[in-house]
Amino acid sequence: MNDYRDILKKIGLNFRVERTKQMLSQEKFAEIANVHMNYIGKIERGEQNLTIKKIVNLTNALNIPINKIFYF
Repeated sequence: MNDYRDILKKIGLNFRVERTKQMLSQEKFAEIANVHMNYIGKIERGEQNLTIKKIVNLTNALNIPINKIFYF
């Protein structure tokens, strides 16, 4: 069975992969998503528990379908 921390880490990794594919820095991604750069770092390290609303906001900022983030 999956532990929620493992899932958060995978989601964070998926955000990092998608961000780097677009050659965006954490700072630029944060600016586009209207969040603090430290928040992006926490997400990518799997330290930040995300709401569905925030996931939708972040995937929209990257202009990617939400299923790219939930790919395990």
